[in-house]
Order: sequence, then C-alpha cells, then structure tokens
Amino acid sequence: MTKGFEEKLGQGGFGMVYKGKLRSGPFVAIKMLNKSKANGQEFISEIATIGRIHHANVVRLIGFCVEASKRALVYEFMPNGSLDRHIFSKEDSISLSYEQIYEISLGVARAIAYLHQGCDVQILHFDIKPHNILLDENFTPKVSDFGLAKLYPIDKSIVTLTAARGTIGYMAPELFYHNIGGVSYKADVYSFGMLLMEMASRRKNLNKEAEHSSELFFPLWIHDQLSRENELGMEDITEEKNDKAKKMFVVALWCIQLKPSDRPSMNKVVEMLEGEIEGIDMPPKPSLYPDEMIQEDITTNSDQTLSDDSIGSTSYLEESYVHTLYKYSAS
Repeated sequence: MTKGFEEKLGQGGFGMVYKGKLRSGPFVAIKMLNKSKANGQEFISEIATIGRIHHANVVRLIGFCVEASKRALVYEFMPNGSLDRHIFSKEDSISLSYEQIYEISLGVARAIAYLHQGCDVQILHFDIKPHNILLDENFTPKVSDFGLAKLYPIDKSIVTLTAARGTIGYMAPELFYHNIGGVSYKADVYSFGMLLMEMASRRKNLNKEAEHSSELFFPLWIHDQLSRENELGMEDITEEKNDKAKKMFVVALWCIQLKPSDRPSMNKVVEMLEGEIEGIDMPPKPSLYPDEMIQEDITTNSDQTLSDDSIGSTSYLEESYVHTLYKYSAS
C-alpha cells in the first residue's frame, strides 16, 4: 500500500505515519506502531476506541494489519495534514482565515463532546493538541490519535490512572496535583482550552523569546488584556472579527481553570462558542499550580508526550509540569 514506505506524512509518539493507496483507489494514512510497543496495548486501545466512534469530526479507521510484532493502523487520508502546520508560522502552511479557524474550533469541540457523552461509553482522549487535529480537503477538522484514550462507563465521573498521560503544555493539572480534584473528562476540557488559545492567537502559549515576563505565558497576558477591555492588537484580527476572537479567548480561559470543577463540560463549551460573547461571563484569572506548591527549576522538554510506560515516576511528571509552566508564567 505504501510502495515500500515511500512517502512519510509525519511522526507521532507511537510511530511513523505513511501515505498509502488502497487497491480500490482511495489514499490512506498508515500508522506503523513502534516495535517497543510489543505488548500491543496502544494498538488494541486505538482499535477498540475508534471502532465505536461515528462522528464527522473524528478520523475514520479503515482497517488494521498485523504480522508478527509489526502492527499498522489504516486511516482515511487527510490531505491538509495536521492543524499545527496551519496555525503556527511555517513555510509550507496554508493561511487560514479567522472564520475557518473558528469553524475548526467548533468542529473539534463537537467531536470531544461526542466522545464524552455521545457514545455508549465515555471516551477520554488525553492527548488533545494541534498535532492530533487533522484537516481534510475542505479543512474539516478530525480528532485523531487515540493511542492514549481510555474507555469508561458513562456514569463514571472520576477515573483511575496509574500515571499521568498526554503532552506537557496541554495536560490538565489534576494529572499531577491530586488535591485540586479527581481525573475526569474535564482533563480533555483543559487540553481543548490550551488548544483553543493557540488557535485564536496563532501562536504557542509558551513564548521563550518574549521581552516581558507578563507575555511569557500567553493565557495570563490575554486575561489581563480582556479584563482591562484593551484591544488585543493581534495580526489578522479586524474589528468585525474581534468579537469572535474575544469569544474564543474567553471560552479558552474558562476551560483552563485550575480546578476541574470550575471548567465547563464540552457540551457547554459548544454552546458558548455558538452563542454571543455578551452571554459569557469573564472567567477568573487562570492559575498554573496550587498556591502551596514549592517551585523547583527542573530541566525538561515541553513537547514530550507521556504515557503509562514512558516515564519512571510521577514525581518526574510533577517536576516537569512545574518547570515548564511556572518558568513561563507571569511574574
């Protein structure tokens, strides 16, 4: 199907993705899982999860291949690649209009709401980020990569995890700090909020090159500007688009509240995005960590994806999270 793995589409935490073609004609994306995942947990998880999903904004699993320790997942091909190519400045990116960005955010929100409450089970993704949002030929968004997903009964509000999972920078704080609330679907809400903030601003939430400490962690700067009713002063946002941009920022700020109980459900997020900005209250300023946390300066990689078997201890995760977010927070 891939003609000897001729064309590489990308690389994720669990393996390479290649372009292929079925005998019947359609192009496909083939995800080859790393041999290190020999126990097949991610493979089985992804098939079991995505096999239950039928939604316009979730990538479609066409089939899978198994040969000895080699495992491959065959997905529908998404010609416009991942969202990160289009919201962060890159040479080969296609510039998206603000209306397109808004529609993409709405499609992603609807998909996550469906995962949480639209299936016969509750599906928690645990790795919502720009890299895992794929775009078809019409720039319709599709949530992808269910290797870290977990399935739970619909009526189970708090779930049990043996270790934190996800990508630093998008991971909910309750995955590290158990005293602020249990792990639930609100972890995905937090990740979506960080994603939405980056979509609305077309920039990373963490900016190492910022001249002023107040701009290092972008959500705090945005909250300050909105609270003072200042103009956002961002490129490509004209006056008529300003309300839509503000709405996306305000919804994002609600989603990234420190305590899970303070965040809305994804159904409420969809409702807010579809509504008018005047109907949404300004959220409290987001906190990055519990007040009693002792800050430590630990070197870490802010782009690292973590799963149950990718790290040695929970303390490493806590130190990584504190370092990554506290280092770039407002002074």
